[in-house]
Amino acid sequence: MTSPFSGLDLNLGNLYRLSNAKTRSISPENFTGEKGRGGMATEGTGASCARGLGQGWKISPSIRIEPGETRVLADITGPGAIQQIWLTTANLRWRDLILRIYWDDQEHPSVVAPIGDFFCSGWNKFSQVTSLAVCVNPGRAFNCYWQMPFRQRARIEIENRDPDDFGIIYYQVNYALTDVPEDAAYFHAQFRRTNPLPFKEDYTILDGVTGRGQFVGTYMAWGTNNAGWWGEGEIKFFMDGDRDFPTICGTGTEDYFCGAYNFDGGVVDATMDSRYREFTTPYAGLPQVIRPDGVYESQMRFGMYRWHIHDPIRFDNDLRVTMQALGWRTEKKDRRYLPLQDDIASVAFWYQTLPTAPFPELADRDYLEVI
Repeated sequence: MTSPFSGLDLNLGNLYRLSNAKTRSISPENFTGEKGRGGMATEGTGASCARGLGQGWKISPSIRIEPGETRVLADITGPGAIQQIWLTTANLRWRDLILRIYWDDQEHPSVVAPIGDFFCSGWNKFSQVTSLAVCVNPGRAFNCYWQMPFRQRARIEIENRDPDDFGIIYYQVNYALTDVPEDAAYFHAQFRRTNPLPFKEDYTILDGVTGRGQFVGTYMAWGTNNAGWWGEGEIKFFMDGDRDFPTICGTGTEDYFCGAYNFDGGVVDATMDSRYREFTTPYAGLPQVIRPDGVYESQMRFGMYRWHIHDPIRFDNDLRVTMQALGWRTEKKDRRYLPLQDDIASVAFWYQTLPTAPFPELADRDYLEVI
C-alpha cells in the first residue's frame, strides 16, 4: 500500500503512484492556501491594472513590504511539507531582504539568510543556476526545491532592511498536507559573512549545531582581495566530538565544488585559453564569475554551490564546517601558500532534529552590504 508521505518523495520513477497527500499553494492571490479560495482578491498591487475587469483578474499578484517591515509569506498548519518556493523581487539589494523560516512554533528560526544568498545569488547580479535544489532563471526568478517537512506548523517571513525603499515581492509556496514519518528531520539554512577574513584564520561555514542530522549543501559568495589563484584551501567537517582535526577533509576549494585546476581548463590544456569557466550542473557549479573592468570594479567575485544530495554528511551529535582561504605567494622558487584575507559569505544547508540551537545574530545591513 502506498504511504501518504509517498506523495512527497517524487521522482520520474514513481510519479504514477497515487497518494493521500493534499496539494495546496500560498501566494498573494491566496494568502492562506485554503481550498477554493484563490483569485478572490478585490484589492492589491494589481487592482489599478485590473480596473474594469473585476474580481479574479490578477488583482493581487504581489505584496509590498515597507522599509523596516517584516511580512509573513506563509503560515501553514501541519502535518505536511513545503515542496517548492518561487520568488522574485523588484528590489535590487538582495542582502536587504532577509528570509526566515520557523518550524513547529519554535522560538528561534531554522532558516536565516538574505534571499540572494539563499538562492545562490550573493552578489546582487543575475546568473543562471540550473541545479536540482535551486534554480535561478531569467529574469531574477528564484526557485527552491528543498523538501521541508513539518509536523505542526510552518511559518515563512521576509524582513525588509532597506531604510529607503519598499520591497515588491512576487511569490508562490507550493506544499502538501500529509502525514510525516517519524524519521523525517527539519530543513535548516544559515548565512554567514566575514569581511575581511582575519589572517591565518579558517572561514566558518557552520558551527554550534547540536542534534542528529545530515549536512546537504553549501553556497559561497567569495570576493578576492588579492591577485592570483585563491582556492587552495581545504573544507573540513568536524563531527560528533571532533576537536583539533576533522573526520572529513577536502583537497582544495575548487575540488569541493566539483571542479579542478582553478576552474581553468587552460591550466592543464595548452589548446585552451586560460580563464575561469562558469558551469552549472545538478549537484555543483560555479555559475557566477564577476570580472573586474580595471577601473572601478576591482575585485574578482565568485558564486559557487555544492549539494550533497547523493552523499549527505551525516552526524549524530554535533557538526562544525570550515573552509580555508589559501592562495600562493609570489616566489617562483620554493613556492609557499598564502593565507588570504578575503570577503567570504556562505549559506549552509542541512537537516536535523529539533530543537534548533539559536543562530549567531545576523550582522547589520552595513556589514552585509555588497559594495
